[in-house]
Amino acid sequence: MSTSLANAPYHHGDLRNALLEAALLILEREGEAGLGLRDVARAVGVSPAAPYRHFDSRGALLEALAVTGFQRFTRLMEGIATNDTLDHMSAMGRTYVKFALDNPNLFRLMFSPALRRDNRPGLRMAADAAYRTLRHVTGQEVEAGRVAALAAWARVHGLAVLLLDGQIAIQAGEDIEALVAEIIDNH
Repeated sequence: MSTSLANAPYHHGDLRNALLEAALLILEREGEAGLGLRDVARAVGVSPAAPYRHFDSRGALLEALAVTGFQRFTRLMEGIATNDTLDHMSAMGRTYVKFALDNPNLFRLMFSPALRRDNRPGLRMAADAAYRTLRHVTGQEVEAGRVAALAAWARVHGLAVLLLDGQIAIQAGEDIEALVAEIIDNH
């Protein structure tokens, strides 16, 4: 989808997805604070009331974005699970951190404490599906492997957040992907 949605009038039949795609662009460009239903309507070229047919509030839009993020993440993890030539643990870690670095504001929204999963069944289902896929990729599907799966998740999530927050000093010209691979592969 083009980053210049405001100039293109809305003429297709899937307004909900058009609104979500526009919201994802705004989220990544301006952050959560810059995202409102009117902004999304303007970006898609519809009336300010049109988004309310699909999202009854800004919170519902944010929840839908987080669900979209978990769904995209889950598809990436499923791709790893079906590839027999990969070291699944390493590939999972690299993919997790790359997803966070490529989608920083979406990643933050997905794990935002403001979107409590216990109050949002759709978000809970999407997050749980992502976690089940993560457990499958790490080979820790049985209950006895729960702690190992949580440890793997904590490791890569912590690394992703440290990188996003600028807490790990990156040297000029340093290859971030190589650094991430070295950190993950030395577990």
